Amino acid sequence: MKRNRKVKILATLGPASAEEEMIQKLHEAGADLFRINMSHASHDVMRTMIQRIRAVEARCGRPIGILADLQGPKLRVGKFAEGKVDLVPGQTFTLDNKDEPGDDKRVFLPHPEILEAVRPGHRLLIDDGKLSLRAEKCDGKSIVCTVVSGTRISDRKGVSLPDTLLPVGALTPKDHADLDAVLETGEVDWVALSFIQRPEDLADVRKVARGRVGLMSKIEKPQAIERIDEIIELSDALMVARGDLGVEMPLETVPGLQKQLIRACRKAGKPVVVATQMLESMITAPVPTRAEVSDVATAVFEGADAIMLSAESASGAYPVEAVSTMASIATTVEREPHYPGIIYAQRPQPEATGADAISLAARQIAETLKLTSIVCYTATGTTGLRAARERPQVPIIALSPSTPTARRLSVVWGLHCVIEQDANDLEDMVNRACRIVAAEGFGKPGDRIIISAGVPLGTPGSTNLLRIAYIGSDGLSGI
Repeated sequence: MKRNRKVKILATLGPASAEEEMIQKLHEAGADLFRINMSHASHDVMRTMIQRIRAVEARCGRPIGILADLQGPKLRVGKFAEGKVDLVPGQTFTLDNKDEPGDDKRVFLPHPEILEAVRPGHRLLIDDGKLSLRAEKCDGKSIVCTVVSGTRISDRKGVSLPDTLLPVGALTPKDHADLDAVLETGEVDWVALSFIQRPEDLADVRKVARGRVGLMSKIEKPQAIERIDEIIELSDALMVARGDLGVEMPLETVPGLQKQLIRACRKAGKPVVVATQMLESMITAPVPTRAEVSDVATAVFEGADAIMLSAESASGAYPVEAVSTMASIATTVEREPHYPGIIYAQRPQPEATGADAISLAARQIAETLKLTSIVCYTATGTTGLRAARERPQVPIIALSPSTPTARRLSVVWGLHCVIEQDANDLEDMVNRACRIVAAEGFGKPGDRIIISAGVPLGTPGSTNLLRIAYIGSDGLSGI
C-alpha cells in the first residue's frame, strides 16, 4: 500500500473503531499506526485490539505500528455531599486530607503528595481550568485557597498544578501493571508516557522497558518544557499533547510551543507527534471546520512526523471520514508550491557523524539528479531516522530485516518501510533495492535511485556507502 504523503497518521482505537473490519478501513483510509488508550482499555481489550491490528497487518502486507498510551497520574478531588457546589470568585475554599463529603467551604483531596508540595501563590486548576484557585496557606494537611475564577466544582474533577513540581514518578501502580501487560504481548512498538515532568521519569521507565518498546514522552506540563532538551535526549519520540498543555499553560502559548518542540525534535532526529483536537468537530460532524483544516495543515507545514486523531477515530460518528480527511489535507499541503521551501528553511544542520553525512549526501544527490527515491538499509532504525531528518523531496524506502524495527519506523516522516532480509553482497543489495522500488510503485524501468547502506553488510551502525543505480527492464539493477 503506497502512501502519497510523507507525514504519518496515528489513529486512536475505541468503541467506534475496535472491530477488525473497521481497523482495516481506517488503515486503508490512511492510518499508519494505531493508539490504544490505556486510560480506557482493559488488558483483555488491549490484547484483543493488538490481535486485530496484526490480522489487518498480515492481510495488507504493510508493517503497522502500535502505540500504548499509559494513563499517568490522574489527580482528582473527592466527592461532595450534594454532588456539586457553587462558588464565588474571591471566596475561600480549602482542599484537605479529611475523607468526608465536601461542601462550599472544603473538599477532600486524596493526594497527600499535592498537599505537601503546593506552596503559597501556586495555582490549582480544576476541571480543565474551568475553576482556578490560588493557594494562600499550606501546612501539608490542607491548602487554603482563594477562588480566582469559575463558579462551580463537582465530584471527582481533575486537578492540574502548573506551578508545582510533584515528587511522584511518571508511573502509577496502574501504569506499572499496564506496562507489564503491554511488554508481555511482545507486539507493541511504542509506549507513550503521560505527564512527564523531568528526565528522571524516563530513566525509571527505561529500566523496566529494557529496549523492548520505544518511549514517547507526552509534553503537557510546564516542568517538562523547562528541561525539554534533556527529555528529548532520553526519549525515542515526543508527543505535543496540546490538551493538558493548554490547561497547564496559557492557551495562547501553545502554538509557539508546538513549533519549538517540532523543531527541537527535528534537530535531534527524534519523531514528533502533534495531538489533541485536530479534527474535534468530526466527532459529531462529517466535515471539519476551516480552522481545524488550518491546524492540521500547520503541523504538516512544520514538518511534524505524525498527526494524531483521538476521540475522532475512537468514539466519533465518522472515524473513517476523519482519517481520510486528515490524509487528504496532508497530501494537499505537501503538494503546495511553498511546502518544499518551508521544509528546507527549517532543516537542521547535520551532526558530525558518518550516518548524518551519508544521509545529507543522499538527499543532495537525489534532489540534484532528480532521482526517483532514496533506499536505506536499516537494521536498528537509526539510518532510517537520519534519512528522515533530512526531509528529502523524494520518497525514502526503508528496508529492514527486523519486523519490530519496521513497525516502529511507521511513525517516522517520509519512511515507506519494507521488511526485507539483509543482502548477501553489494550486487544483491542493489538488485533488491531496485526490485522493491519497482514492486512498491516508487519507480519503473529506466528510473534511477540512490542506496545507502553499511559495509560490512548487516552490521548495525556502519552506514558508510552510497550507490546510484537505475532500474532495469526486469526490475533489477540495469548496471
